[in-house]
Amino acid sequence: MLSYRHSFHAGNHADVLKHITLMLIIESLQQKEKGFYYLDTHAGVGRYRLFSEEAEKTAEFKEGIGRLWAQKDMPEEVERYIQLIRKLNGSQTLRYYAGSPLIAATLLRQQDHALLTELHPTDFPLLRHNFSQFKNVTTKRDNGFQQLKATLPPKERRGLVLIDPPYELKEDYELVVEAIKEGYKRFATGIYAIWYPVVLRQQIKRMIKGLESTGIRKILQLELAVRPDSDQKGMTASGMIVINPPWQLESQMKKILPYLTALLAPETGSWTVNWITPE
Repeated sequence: MLSYRHSFHAGNHADVLKHITLMLIIESLQQKEKGFYYLDTHAGVGRYRLFSEEAEKTAEFKEGIGRLWAQKDMPEEVERYIQLIRKLNGSQTLRYYAGSPLIAATLLRQQDHALLTELHPTDFPLLRHNFSQFKNVTTKRDNGFQQLKATLPPKERRGLVLIDPPYELKEDYELVVEAIKEGYKRFATGIYAIWYPVVLRQQIKRMIKGLESTGIRKILQLELAVRPDSDQKGMTASGMIVINPPWQLESQMKKILPYLTALLAPETGSWTVNWITPE
């Protein structure tokens, strides 16, 4: 089932949380000179036109990156994220948005390298085209979950795995837990960042319980809700679960999330920074 297209949702509140978190983790890895490996298991196309038919149909970016675009006096970490998106646009007009692969590729140094995987038959050719000029980025049409078995541990013994499936099927939540088990068994010192949507809270609770049952320590949960949990259709919140997070990520997000909540959902929003399992 490959119907999900991220182009309908690019730049929304979930992307803002996901990409700020991704940027901060990469910045932490770059505090050491030695290179690292980045794996994006569900890469999409990497770059999105916000004036496309898909993006304009939902216009979700207007309630995400659109609200941040013209703001002043924001936390310095949020400002660095905005500068990344400005670099993609090349002007003061917000016309394009970067997916996770482009956020990462823009930040990579010469000694770092990335593997971007995508299975969607329409999205993969676009992904391959968008990253053809990046010498330290490889694209592959494959099941991203399988790459945790195939490519870990990386030769650098340092790395970040972003797991961002579409969650079209309820099995995806279970597949995430199984993928973490496989990856951690091979590469226990790696950083794993899992994005999740909150559509039905019970699904998230089951996934977290599954992660707790692995016995893995140092699992941090970051969540941004734009409205309270509901049994109605639609995503009310999204989050990032980070295994082996950089030491400063918790304090950074305790500063960033209140700001984002006040800006993106001032009346109905909430935020969470919580240790699922401490060290």
